[in-house]
Amino acid sequence: MSAAVSKVLVIGGGVTGTMVSLALTQKGIDVVLVERQDDLTAIGHGLTIQGNALKAFKEVGVIDQVLAKGFPFGGLRMRAANGDLIMEIPTPPMGGPDLPGTAGAMRSDLATILRNAVVDAGVDVRLGTSVTAIEDHADAATVTLSDGSTETVDLVIGADGIRSKTREMIGIDAEVRPVGMGIWRVVAPRPPEMDCSELYYGGPKFKAGYTPISEDYCYAFLLEENLDREFVGEKPNGHVMKEHGQGYGGTWGKIRDALPDDAVVNYQWIETICVEDPWHRGRTIVIGDAAHACPPLIAQGAAMCAEDAVVLADELTKTDDLQGALDSFMARRFPRVKMVLDNSLQLAEWEMHPDTPGADPGRVMGQTLHALCEPA
Repeated sequence: MSAAVSKVLVIGGGVTGTMVSLALTQKGIDVVLVERQDDLTAIGHGLTIQGNALKAFKEVGVIDQVLAKGFPFGGLRMRAANGDLIMEIPTPPMGGPDLPGTAGAMRSDLATILRNAVVDAGVDVRLGTSVTAIEDHADAATVTLSDGSTETVDLVIGADGIRSKTREMIGIDAEVRPVGMGIWRVVAPRPPEMDCSELYYGGPKFKAGYTPISEDYCYAFLLEENLDREFVGEKPNGHVMKEHGQGYGGTWGKIRDALPDDAVVNYQWIETICVEDPWHRGRTIVIGDAAHACPPLIAQGAAMCAEDAVVLADELTKTDDLQGALDSFMARRFPRVKMVLDNSLQLAEWEMHPDTPGADPGRVMGQTLHALCEPA
């Protein structure tokens, strides 16, 4: 098998970093995975995993574990603030006919599954370690680590998130910017009638909703304007989320009312970034949220990251031309990612300004999901 690389160093142990490490290792590439935290874990709320992400998980061999831990389903309902049904959208088979259209899962469960797969695959994982310098040469890159050691590799992959240090180190100056809305998230018991994701429109805030993430649990969310940064993070602010979520009925209202006042909830400003083509400089490339982070309006953040990982591994292992592989990767990824990002930002604008003439979130969401049925 020809390959453009024989050894790579991956920076970041989230979904993107573990997925690309796993995909490359399975194709015979030597991988060093560097993570500044002391474990490959994730905290916080649940995750909506669309079919195209499930396909990526299938490609690296973890789909059975993901579906066993999560809650598969096949549709999306839009409701009025009082709970009345507006419309139901069947989820198109973005991952193919043999996979569910969507699944919900806990972020921590997904992180554990990927961590175990990476370890079992024999990836050289360096925890509690960061990168302090990247030196590009004609035929290799030398990476200096925080413990003083160095690694010489064919390619450096920055998968270190929206505030990527790798992006800064290679001179990409794209800026992270707030979208203008914040999101409350909480894990709660799943009411028995909840069988898919549902979105509530027309209430006092931008939008409310929930996704089942297991037989027993769901995660519920509320989108509103950016609040003071004192609210940002995981805090016992159940009473605040309950107060801000007044005005919504149906199942969402039941979940809200059952929240303890001291429930630990997560509040974050929604932010975005888009690095224009190309995402690489010399022998370093950024992927996932380090290159493109979009609002969660179409639930495609994790999917775009997972797709990046398997597509990059594919391109790097079917040619011995590194530049050609990186160019082919960009040709496959950039138009797809840009479409998802642009449509997600459009939906965010419409939700913040619902009286915009011609606003039609159902149409844009449906068109996007159907476009994603095409292979990554």
